[in-house]
Parts: sequence; structure tokens; C-alpha cells
Amino acid sequence: MKIEVLGTGCAKCKALYEAAQAAVKEKGVAAEIVKVEDIPSIMKYGVMSTPALVIDGRVMFSGRTASAVEIAGMLP
Repeated sequence: MKIEVLGTGCAKCKALYEAAQAAVKEKGVAAEIVKVEDIPSIMKYGVMSTPALVIDGRVMFSGRTASAVEIAGMLP
């Protein structure tokens, strides 16, 4: 599984990245978690507001952050 945190490096983007790490650890699943800070790469997903969370190429949400518990609920 690949989890991407889209954002330009703001505090909310960093918090979402940390929450994603905690969610993966909590669920005990294998996942690659990457930060995507490159604006053209973010735009390829059609995301206009960051931070955003992408799981296996699917945008789960954008323009907000989420807790580890919420993200864990999105994981298979």
C-alpha cells in the first residue's frame, strides 16, 4: 500500500504525515508513506487545497488534517 501526504510542508501537512504514520503502526499494515511537496505532482491529483491524503492513488480527503484513528479507519 502506498500512502501519500500532499502538502507544501506546512504544520498541518506535517501533522497529517505523523498521523498517517501512527495509523499504519496502529493497524499493523505494511505501507510506504511519502510526502509529496512538489506543486505539479499535487496538481496531478486535482487537489486545490492541502493537506491531502492519498491512499493507493485515491484522494481520500483534502483541505484538512485527520487523526490517526480516522486514517486507520480508511486503511484496509
